Amino acid sequence: MIRRTILRQSRTLTASASSRSLCTPCSTSRLELRKRPLQPSSLKTVSPRLFQRWQSTETERKPEDDTAPAEDAQAAQAAPAAEAEKEDALKKELEAKSREIIDLKDKYLRSVADFRNLQERTKRDVESARQFAIQRFAVDLVESIDNLDRALEAVPQESLRPAAEDDSAAADSATTPAPAPNKDLINLHAGLKMTESILMSTLKKHGLERFDPAEEGRRFDPRLDEATFMTKVEGKEDGDVFHTQSKGFTLNGRVLRAAKVGVVKNS
Repeated sequence: MIRRTILRQSRTLTASASSRSLCTPCSTSRLELRKRPLQPSSLKTVSPRLFQRWQSTETERKPEDDTAPAEDAQAAQAAPAAEAEKEDALKKELEAKSREIIDLKDKYLRSVADFRNLQERTKRDVESARQFAIQRFAVDLVESIDNLDRALEAVPQESLRPAAEDDSAAADSATTPAPAPNKDLINLHAGLKMTESILMSTLKKHGLERFDPAEEGRRFDPRLDEATFMTKVEGKEDGDVFHTQSKGFTLNGRVLRAAKVGVVKNS
C-alpha cells in the first residue's frame, strides 16, 4: 500500500511538470527551442521531489507489528481479571445495599409497631380518663348517699304502717296500744326513697354502682370487701358475710370504696 501511494504521488508530479512545459507560447518554433541553450532557470520548474529516493518504512514497523499480538494476548488475559474484579465490586456493593435495605426495613417495622403501641396506649388512656373523670366527684358524693341511706333506716317500720293495719293491731292487743300513724312521716319517707332510687339510677348511667354483700349473701371477697370484725354465727360457714356496716361502690368496674362487713368465723 505504501509503494502504491508513492507511485501515485510521483505520477502526479511528473504530469504536473509536463503540463507546465506544454504551456509555453505557441509562437516559438521548434527551431528556436533547439537553438536556445538550456538555462538553469528552466530546470527550476521540475520539482525536487522527483529526485528524492523514496524508501519504505515497512521494515521499521515490523517490530511494532510483532509486539501487537503479544499486547493483544496480554489484554485478552487482563480482560477476564478486570471483569472478575468488577463483578466482585458489584457483588460487594449489592450485599452492602441488601444489608442496608434489611436494616431500614427492620427500623421501619419497629417504628410502625411503636407507633401502633402508642396509639393503643393513648386510646386506653383517653378512655380511662373519660370513664374515671368523675372519680373524685363520686368519692365526695358517696358520703351524701350514705347519709341519705342512714336517714331512711332511722325511721322505724311500725311508723310506716297504714291506719287500717294499726287499728286491727290495737284491737287485738288491748294492753299495749300501737302508736298513731303519721302521714307526714310516711310521705317524707316515700319521697326520700324515691329520691334515692332516682339518684342511684342516674349514677348507674355514669358507671357508679352500689353493692351490699349481706343482701347478696356471698362470701367475703378481699378485692371488694373490708372485714371490720369477725364472730361466730350459727347456721353459716366460715367466711360468709352476715352484716354490712357500710355499702361498697364501684366505678366502671373499679372499686371506688370497699364495703365494710362482718365475717363469720366459727372455728
